[in-house]
Amino acid sequence: MEFKKDNTFITGRLKSLNFALIGAIKLIRTEHSIMAQFSIGILMTIAGFYFGISKTDWLFQTMAIGLVLSVEGLNTAVEKIADFIHPDYHEKIGFIKDIAAGAVFFAGITAIIIGLTIYMPLFL
Repeated sequence: MEFKKDNTFITGRLKSLNFALIGAIKLIRTEHSIMAQFSIGILMTIAGFYFGISKTDWLFQTMAIGLVLSVEGLNTAVEKIADFIHPDYHEKIGFIKDIAAGAVFFAGITAIIIGLTIYMPLFL
């Protein structure tokens, strides 16, 4: 089957949105790190409703969840491309994968700080 690009604005955007949704579903169904982080995101959303956090807190929490999931998705894409290009261990591929994982670490630490800032005062 040959790929044919849709150059019309509306249908082209709808097709792009469909591809993005399919990609998000593939991430959630196949990648264990995304499964864990998505589950934590759901738990934090439930906690937000339970504790009645403010609109500003919702914005920060939503941004943190989106940041972690997005960066983890990009990390997964980098890993998949690296494994496709060079399936065996290679020092430079390992370095690239470590850098991508480091980006996820920074996003995760940021999300933890945001979560502690929102929820710690509710427990103290």
